Amino acid sequence: MITAGVDEVGRGCLAGPVVSAAVILKETADTKLLKDSKKIAFKKRIEIANHIKLHSTFAIGIASVEEILELNILQAALLSMKRAINKLSINPELVLIDGNFAPSGLKKYKTIINGDEKIKSISAASIIAKVYRDKLMIKLAKKFSNYAWERNFGYGTKAHLVALKKFGITAHHRRGFKPVHKILSN
Repeated sequence: MITAGVDEVGRGCLAGPVVSAAVILKETADTKLLKDSKKIAFKKRIEIANHIKLHSTFAIGIASVEEILELNILQAALLSMKRAINKLSINPELVLIDGNFAPSGLKKYKTIINGDEKIKSISAASIIAKVYRDKLMIKLAKKFSNYAWERNFGYGTKAHLVALKKFGITAHHRRGFKPVHKILSN
């Protein structure tokens, strides 16, 4: 059975898009490398992502900051998942999704809470999505250097919150998220 693992990253960030990946692992993938992306050091995660890309069929789906504001973060995350699944060059017979929500319109799927720790294809999707999003935020950090996105990747760290208060928000900030909204309403 052709099974795809799906996961998203960036739901809790204050800046940047939400990114999902869908991954169908090939038998040649070294599954011992695969675990929840948050438990792998940055450089090692990039190495593992490169391995996954060589030993899988994968696709990335993105929901923009505007879509997050328009839909809400959960619906935007589900939209990014759906986009990733739809971009796969192979149609999976079963889609395994991290969490307890699934995008609408899927025929055969299963949601798995903590799936990125339990299911290797979901772990692979977690790693691919995280590396993609981290690289995107590092690229944005070059243009918006005040916010330390190359280190916090858009999450609400102390340095990011201090920078928000000092320099204001950018077009990449999620205006509807509480810390950003609070700064806007002052």
